[in-house]
Amino acid sequence: MPCGKENEARAFYSELLGMKEIPKPPELQARGGAWFESGAVRLHIGAEENFRPARKAHPALACTSYDALVARLEERGVPVTPNENLDNEREHCYISDPFGNRIELISGP
Repeated sequence: MPCGKENEARAFYSELLGMKEIPKPPELQARGGAWFESGAVRLHIGAEENFRPARKAHPALACTSYDALVARLEERGVPVTPNENLDNEREHCYISDPFGNRIELISGP
């Protein structure tokens, strides 16, 4: 993420995606960024001076409340792009965080 955008990251990852922010180790706090977790998943969102979003490489997050999450994202104006090419057992979609990073959401645990 761009430097100084931690509050936007918190709003997206905590408030919209429902992840819990976890403290960074004291020796890393000066670098900026924010860390989040949900169950066994941890995301470390780093801050970069000359930030460029990851538009192809992306994390894929399995969501136990997939339909509710997708509805909440759409309600808040986050574009959701369904991906029906992966498998027939689970729903998949792509979203972008406020910084343009691609994220894949997958239904189920």
